[in-house]
Amino acid sequence: MPSARSRVADDDLSSIVAAVDLGSNSFHMLVARAHGSELQVIDRLREPVRLAAGLDPDRRLSADSQQRALDCLRRFGQRLRNLPPERVRAVGTNTMRKLKRGTDFHAAAEVALGHGIEIISGVEEARLVYGGVTRGMDQNDPRRLVVDIGGGSTELIIGRGPDPRLMESVGLGCVVHQQLHFEDGVITRARFRQARLAARVALEFLEHRYRKSGWDLAIGASGTVRGVWRVLREKGWSDQEITREGLEKLISLVIRRGKVAALDFPALREDRRPVFAGGLAVLAGVFDSLGLERMGTSDRALREGLVYDLLGRLSDRDVRDRAVQAMAARYDVDAGHADSVRGTALKLLRQARTGWDLDPKLSEALLGWAASLHEIGLVIAHSQYHKHGEYILRHADLQGFSQTDQRLLAALVRLHRSKFTMGALDELPSALVEPIQRLAMLFRLACLLHRSRAPGLRPPLRLSVQRRRLDLQFGSNWLQTHPLTQADLEQEAQYLSTLQIQLRFA
Repeated sequence: MPSARSRVADDDLSSIVAAVDLGSNSFHMLVARAHGSELQVIDRLREPVRLAAGLDPDRRLSADSQQRALDCLRRFGQRLRNLPPERVRAVGTNTMRKLKRGTDFHAAAEVALGHGIEIISGVEEARLVYGGVTRGMDQNDPRRLVVDIGGGSTELIIGRGPDPRLMESVGLGCVVHQQLHFEDGVITRARFRQARLAARVALEFLEHRYRKSGWDLAIGASGTVRGVWRVLREKGWSDQEITREGLEKLISLVIRRGKVAALDFPALREDRRPVFAGGLAVLAGVFDSLGLERMGTSDRALREGLVYDLLGRLSDRDVRDRAVQAMAARYDVDAGHADSVRGTALKLLRQARTGWDLDPKLSEALLGWAASLHEIGLVIAHSQYHKHGEYILRHADLQGFSQTDQRLLAALVRLHRSKFTMGALDELPSALVEPIQRLAMLFRLACLLHRSRAPGLRPPLRLSVQRRRLDLQFGSNWLQTHPLTQADLEQEAQYLSTLQIQLRFA
């Protein structure tokens, strides 16, 4: 009988999607076939890379950690080789977030995998975890607390039905906690008490809010929680849930064993043993902080959330659109003006796309989001409002957006007016600098043409582009009847000339 992997080779790839989770302890890959909104899992791969253990105080990865990670990603990449980029979503979490900017690991990882890798914020990680854990549950169920203890961070989410209400990502993880408290492999009662207390202290800032919000059902996800549950079940101290009583018995047993090497529980995976004590202390800290008496477990987590989110994007249910709409409403954006700018920007994009070889889907999305949000900085002040908007977008929690997504959007908002400052593109991936520079030029023109904010304005224009030249043609006498626009275009030509780009108009 052929294996799942060999059968997939003959499948219609149009129904296949994949998610890759570059976690701080393990790398995971999930390949699934979509049936409407449901999934049939075809393949799972997991490798214990322990990326967080290789991060030095200068936020650089050791050579050994990089090699383990890249070798793993090459194996994953072979599995994903035939899938188009839009059907794969790969994300890096806590350790990838901590990496010093300018290191070449991210680029090398993308080459090894053969697909782009997004770095997501802790709050976005929490949202995806919640979606992965709760998808398919009865949406009329009571409030849920979801806890995901990873290698470098712990996500805690309270939600009802499909909607998360409270989301936090805390710098607590099994790998990091193991290094801090049990690095030499020795486990004592005093050390464990200190590790447990340290976890409680790290969670102190959210304790009051979460307890006040309340929940009816607690669910734990990922390797630490599942590992603890398996050992408890093996010992007969638990059935379907982790109880406080069972947790305390396990803690006492781990302390009696005294050494990491002695944690040879049959139900515990060999690769989980080196970080088990650290993860157990974090879980105990969560129980203490939130006053938990029991916790269910889920075998679904971030990668399932990634796949469901990807399916939403493929079917025009992109959560990023809703996040942009919510932010525009929160900052009281002039929706009519934003729509006018969007329409003209997309018209210019259609005319320039072929000459500049711009990715249509990404370009349309970015211009649409930028049009909706380019004036959010007005809530602070009109002076330099494009800079205020850039700052807000760089640091806001925007659901569905990776850190790179937010930097691209922030760059467009920063560049939509005044001098064209190339420094706004400094932190972008090198492959995206030229495309974003070109989108920014189109967006600047759209904003300029609608500066009068006249309702229903539709400038009769045609744009042709070359590598370093833009030619704008307007309808007969249109510029003569719009002298402010003509003056603005003359100023824009001077701004672009500093980039050795020529703007001509007639």
